[in-house]
Amino acid sequence: MDTARVGTAPYLLNTAGSALAGSPLAFAHRGFAPDGAENTLKALAAAHELGFAYLETDVRATKDGVLVVFHDEDLSRLAGDRRRIADCTAAELSALRVKGEPIPTFDELLLAFPRAHFNVDVKDAGSAALLAKAIVRHGAHERVLVASFGGRRRRTVQRLLAGSGHRGPRLAASPGVPGVAAAVLLGNLAPLPRSAFRAVDVLQVPERRGPIRVVTQKFIDNAHAAGLQVHVWVVNDEPAMLRLLEMGVDGIMSDRADVLARVMGRHGIWPQNRRDG
Repeated sequence: MDTARVGTAPYLLNTAGSALAGSPLAFAHRGFAPDGAENTLKALAAAHELGFAYLETDVRATKDGVLVVFHDEDLSRLAGDRRRIADCTAAELSALRVKGEPIPTFDELLLAFPRAHFNVDVKDAGSAALLAKAIVRHGAHERVLVASFGGRRRRTVQRLLAGSGHRGPRLAASPGVPGVAAAVLLGNLAPLPRSAFRAVDVLQVPERRGPIRVVTQKFIDNAHAAGLQVHVWVVNDEPAMLRLLEMGVDGIMSDRADVLARVMGRHGIWPQNRRDG
């Protein structure tokens, strides 16, 4: 195991001198929900019970400007309702259930898990400003990493926080699709120019994209040389987890939190939520 990991953001507890120094980070993707209750307080609590300090989740804005924890644009798959999140008020959503569980707000997550670290996928434009306000309201700058397939949403959160008067460490971030694509193309050819990625701390990528292998040893080495961590999503089988850890990735996200917890118990610091602060 490495004795230190690259990166400077306080969010990254596996860097030199931090609580999880040298260990890859384990992320529970939408919590642990074998019953399908993803992104609920129940699913996130189940992941935390398994030992996870890092919880991956998604946020969207309601019609009346409340930040809720939900992945899909509409409610059909998870709540049996054809409406979009953006067309519902928070009160209307409070009456719905995902496998018997209420749809939480992001404020509820921060309060329910006061020491957990959240990897937040900003799913729509309206949620960017709401996320920035929630981070300021709860003083959660060191507990949140902002990511989005749309890089503009991530940049909006960072810009609003920079203008909020906060003088502490900046928010950790991963680039959107264009930034990741550029990093993958460059990182598999040559060292990454750190100046081009100065607004982010990690590259969160899939192991493969169709026939293209994204995570190669050269990509990892070049990302590390630029001071960037590499987190891989979504990895659900043990052989793939072991292969990636052997290559030196800095984090793994999984729907199978139980499998990842078992692997981490043998190959990293575990449990991680006993040391997250």
